Amino acid sequence: MSTEAKTLTASRVDTRKLATMAMLVALAYIVTVVTRFPLIGAAPYLKYDPKSVVLVIGGFLYGPTAGGAMCLVVSLIEMFTVGQSGIIGFIMNVLASVAFVCPAAWIYRRFRTLKSAVVGLAVGVVALTAVMLVWNYLVTPLYQPNMTREMVAGMLLPVILPFNLLKGGLNMALTLLLYQPVNNGLRRLHLLPALPDGETRRKIHVGNVLFGAALLVICLLVVRIMMQAA
Repeated sequence: MSTEAKTLTASRVDTRKLATMAMLVALAYIVTVVTRFPLIGAAPYLKYDPKSVVLVIGGFLYGPTAGGAMCLVVSLIEMFTVGQSGIIGFIMNVLASVAFVCPAAWIYRRFRTLKSAVVGLAVGVVALTAVMLVWNYLVTPLYQPNMTREMVAGMLLPVILPFNLLKGGLNMALTLLLYQPVNNGLRRLHLLPALPDGETRRKIHVGNVLFGAALLVICLLVVRIMMQAA
């Protein structure tokens, strides 16, 4: 292949990549706006939306740097449109999204196996939970004067910890269920580069579906219990 042909091919791939990333950013924003619901009855103001599912799929497709960039863009759009916490809310959204998306995407892109996807997503859940615990303890009292650090500390285990574990668990379950169908669909639409010679689209792994479905059911049952316990 000539240098000119290689350049043209690379340009087409970059265009498809940018178009797909823009589509994923738009979808993440839409689900943020239209799909929000509380997970814990004791704290109905803490609401879940599945935008990180869309963003981590983008990270699986294009790597952790692209996933992080999409997290930044979605959080920025959210701040200027539906956000109510200004720059503090923006930083919190970026940290929460990046903590989940980037470790998961980095581990998956390094090994590209079902096991690495599960491990990566599990690491993302732990990272998300840890970052949000630290954030709430250190930062919440600074921008909410009516919340002392002692009050926040008293909420960490009964409220902040289970909320973020449930949030991460739902993100993990939905990603395991949706990633391969989305990947195959984007390839059919020629929005992803062609696979190398001899490699075909991966079939949806039954174990992947069963594990994701089981995790989703468990998370939803826990959410129901937590909502009724209020």
